[in-house]
Amino acid sequence: MEFIDAHSHVWTPDVKKYPLAPGYEVSDMKPPSFTAEELQAEMKPVGVNRVVLIQMSFYGFDNSYMLDCMAKYPGMFSGVAVIDQNGDQPTPKMLELKKKGVRGFRIRPQTKKVDEWLDGECMEEMWSTGAKEGMAMCCLMDAVGLPALDKMCQKHRDTTVVIDHLARIGVTGEIDPKEVDMLCKMAKHPNVYVKVSAFYALGKKQMPYHDLLPLIEKVYQAFGANRLMWATDCPYQVQGDHSYQASIGLVRNGLPFLSGMDKEWILEKTAEKVFFQGI
Repeated sequence: MEFIDAHSHVWTPDVKKYPLAPGYEVSDMKPPSFTAEELQAEMKPVGVNRVVLIQMSFYGFDNSYMLDCMAKYPGMFSGVAVIDQNGDQPTPKMLELKKKGVRGFRIRPQTKKVDEWLDGECMEEMWSTGAKEGMAMCCLMDAVGLPALDKMCQKHRDTTVVIDHLARIGVTGEIDPKEVDMLCKMAKHPNVYVKVSAFYALGKKQMPYHDLLPLIEKVYQAFGANRLMWATDCPYQVQGDHSYQASIGLVRNGLPFLSGMDKEWILEKTAEKVFFQGI
């Protein structure tokens, strides 16, 4: 089986060709470099041959480096771009990026109140265009943002939605059962998917991450394998005492409740369906 990492970031130390967005400094880039080639050095040894690249915040709305990596390695990368979610008329930009291999857009609360983070005409248009064009809304948020997402999913039933990093449940070190229930209830929306990812940042934050098994099992029972996708959140998954091998190893070998077909969906087929169609 060939694997897909559904969430990784890349950036380059070449800030002349790819300038940082206002408010960011070179010192913010930690590690200083994580290029497409450095990502390949991590992914290929464990059988990962495709990756969904997520636009890095350092670059703001300039998706150039991500797009250039996608063009340099055709078929290896899909992309989730960032555009101004509070701007005007997002559809032309979304369609332009789709032609270049983008299949989703990262959205997050930013400075908005958590119950209002999905409000606004631009967001409404993004969701409508996403439904028409088969482009996902990829949500980076804590579980506290799920009620607003629930309401938006009711309004836009045909829009594909991907919840990043298990809604960051456990980022404080504690896995709150109420938050787990909130996430699992989102399974009532048939077009909502969840990334089983960022193990380095959740729970005890220690390999082999077995403390996350009860959380992952409950999410699996709610959504089914065909709506879950594994991801690393590199380069952060390969910093300090963490490794790429440990991340994929948890799904391949550490989840006893998964069948072989379940693993195939989580490690490849779900991400392929959502992010690689037409690429």
